[in-house]
Amino acid sequence: MIGKGFQSPVARRLFLARVGTGLGVLGGATAAGTPAAAAQPAEDGHWQPVRHPQDDWFDKISGKHRFLFDTTSPEGLALALQFANNYFEANKNSYGLQDSDLAVVLVLRHKSTTFGYNDAMWMKYGTHLSTHANNFTDPKTKEPPTINVYGTPGVAAGQGGRMDALLKRGVHLAVCQMATRNIAGIIARATGATTETVVDELVANLVSNARMVPAGIVAVNRAQEWGYAFVHAG
Repeated sequence: MIGKGFQSPVARRLFLARVGTGLGVLGGATAAGTPAAAAQPAEDGHWQPVRHPQDDWFDKISGKHRFLFDTTSPEGLALALQFANNYFEANKNSYGLQDSDLAVVLVLRHKSTTFGYNDAMWMKYGTHLSTHANNFTDPKTKEPPTINVYGTPGVAAGQGGRMDALLKRGVHLAVCQMATRNIAGIIARATGATTETVVDELVANLVSNARMVPAGIVAVNRAQEWGYAFVHAG
């Protein structure tokens, strides 16, 4: 019912126009809000990532703190090894934490992938692995390496053995399968072997505490969804 203040036709028309506009705004807000609410997959309205069994290993690494280092080049891997070592030492000295309190993963993808393979593969395919890793050379010989210089103690100007030491402290490596297949193709074309044969050989000769993942970039994504902090070392 319209009050006495709206008895005149003009006042009545102004009142009805304002009411109509307000209802239109409310109707528009409801219509706009409904699809957005419906798009939320979780019951509480918050988005949640889908978990896949291939990624369960992220949750099986013990640790109160989770950290992932992403690397795409030999130089980036060298930095990541240094940063990871600092991470362990700072947590030990300043927080009194043990190595087992820290869940640390290094992703080796793109041009750092080759350092996920052991010395046997570098001895056999060093020239091809070096070519893929931006023509990386042994710091001592200036030639294509015949060992994994980051994994073997005593080489690589202070970096030698650092990967091995970190693996012994509990660091896990995620090695890119897509890059591995590309590397295997390079080796296969040069040696006359089949790509599948070389892939199987490389997978069977990963360094300790390493696993092949479908793609390094996917591991970077999934780790963050599993609660790992993330830094790209290059």
